[in-house]
Amino acid sequence: MSANLKYLSLGILVFQTTSLVLTMRYSRTLKEEGPRYLSSTAVVVAELLKIMACVLLVYKDSKCSLRALNRVLRDEILNKPMETLKLAIPSGIYTLQNNLLYVALSNLDAATYQVTYQLKILTTALFSVSMLSKKLGVYQWLSLVILMTGVAFVQWPSDSQEEDSKDLSASSPFVGLMAVLVACFSSGFAGVYFEKILKETKQSVWIRNIQLGFFGSVFGLMGVYIYDGELVSKNGFFQGYNRLTWIVVVLQALGGLVIAAVIKYADNILKGFATSLSIILSTLISYFWLQDFVPTSVFFLGAILVIAATFLYGYNPKPAGNLTKA
Repeated sequence: MSANLKYLSLGILVFQTTSLVLTMRYSRTLKEEGPRYLSSTAVVVAELLKIMACVLLVYKDSKCSLRALNRVLRDEILNKPMETLKLAIPSGIYTLQNNLLYVALSNLDAATYQVTYQLKILTTALFSVSMLSKKLGVYQWLSLVILMTGVAFVQWPSDSQEEDSKDLSASSPFVGLMAVLVACFSSGFAGVYFEKILKETKQSVWIRNIQLGFFGSVFGLMGVYIYDGELVSKNGFFQGYNRLTWIVVVLQALGGLVIAAVIKYADNILKGFATSLSIILSTLISYFWLQDFVPTSVFFLGAILVIAATFLYGYNPKPAGNLTKA
């Protein structure tokens, strides 16, 4: 049973990661009549859907009792305002990160984005060392060096990339790269900060995600008002929304919840497999279906190094047995 759950979790993680990146990229480059949907509103709707999903999960944990659900929400959220306020910082950073992912995938192909975004392993490791006093082993430090080298190769400019950037005049690879880099740092800091909060309290992950979603919705609405207020007042909050947009929003909303559930059954090696398969699938689909990416030998070398670094970072060598003299 546990083996089946492991492989099921692998499939879910690969599907969620790959489909989100590809559908988001496709939705941001698809040419349609009328205004394109606003990424700022999509982030807000995803947060609201995440809250709804978490409330349902808490309801299930409360043995499907509305009275018990109401008591849990009141005791764990309303009656603990200082604990709830702690989530404002990572929530604001996650909201920034989610908006940046739309910017990145509006300017980078899915394959390049997938590989470059693995730099979050580096930022998470550095923040873990500084904030949680974690100690990294030799293999982990080596993997971080390999990871940086691989991402550098992937970002190495090529003639095909220059031709693509001329064809897609609205896109800017440099803007996409900057968006990914900032997203990596925000992901690393917010992830470690959230982990620190989880370790200090005994609240469930679902309650914490409700708190994150609440602040994320507030910060997201502020972003909508500041950056897209005129467009919303002119064409409406849900301008440009279609079936594909809703798929992207649902995948983004359920992404964090899927990963939280998968972690129960997946070890580091399994997550490495999921990352590797997702990169490979994104590359193949970007080339054959989206046709916005032509892989080069330098890209393949960089992708292989990033995949190897992902496995190496999660590798835990077994301690050698003590040799006893006869």
